[in-house]
Amino acid sequence: MKKGIHPKNYRIVVFQDIASQNKIFCKSTVETKNVITIKNKVYPLYKMEVSSFSHPTYIGKLKYINKAGRIEKFNAKYSSYQNREYAKV
Repeated sequence: MKKGIHPKNYRIVVFQDIASQNKIFCKSTVETKNVITIKNKVYPLYKMEVSSFSHPTYIGKLKYINKAGRIEKFNAKYSSYQNREYAKV
C-alpha cells in the first residue's frame, strides 16, 4: 500500500439512529462533537436521522403503489378515443 494517503483520524465511531436509538460500531473518519461511554470506554458519537433500523424499506413498512389501478385509470380516461376515426392527411 502507498504511504501517506490514508487518513490519520480513522477510528471506531458509534453511529446512533435517533428514531430507534440503536447503535452501530464502525470505523470512520467522520467529524463528531459528541462522545458516548459504553462499557467504561469512550467513543466518538455520530447521530443519524435514518438508518437500516428505522428506514421503511428495511423494516417492512413501505407502501406499494397499485400499478394495476394506474392502468385502469389510463384506459378509462382514453377509452373514448378508441372508436374515433382520424382524418387521413
